[in-house]
Amino acid sequence: MITRKLVLPNDIETIPQLNEFIDTVAEEVGFDMSLTMSLNLALEEAVVNVMDYAYPDGQKGDVDIEVTADQQWLTFVISDTGIAFDPTAKEDVDTTLSAEERPIGGLGIFLVRQLMDVIDYKREGNKNVLTLRKKRD
Repeated sequence: MITRKLVLPNDIETIPQLNEFIDTVAEEVGFDMSLTMSLNLALEEAVVNVMDYAYPDGQKGDVDIEVTADQQWLTFVISDTGIAFDPTAKEDVDTTLSAEERPIGGLGIFLVRQLMDVIDYKREGNKNVLTLRKKRD
């Protein structure tokens, strides 16, 4: 069992630290480069979403990312104390529409849904808790 934790301020300038963190964890569990890139994309989308929506402009706050790996699952838990926001409540983007016809936004969570096996959101006290799970094959 592997457990790692990363705390980032809500500043997108810190995303390279997230990528490094995911690369390290993916290497530890033996994921190949392609799967590691997918994980990076999914987690980056989810974390940037929190940075964009959880804290109003100028408000400082942290984004906690905790990862655990067991024989079956790689589980990421992303939590923050920002405004309640459930990204899973968004409808899937209609990807049959052209880019011009599509409303802005929503592609991030769509991507996360495509890349991860399980996505779960809950509000626990004053925290948003988003859990992303990837099955280890």
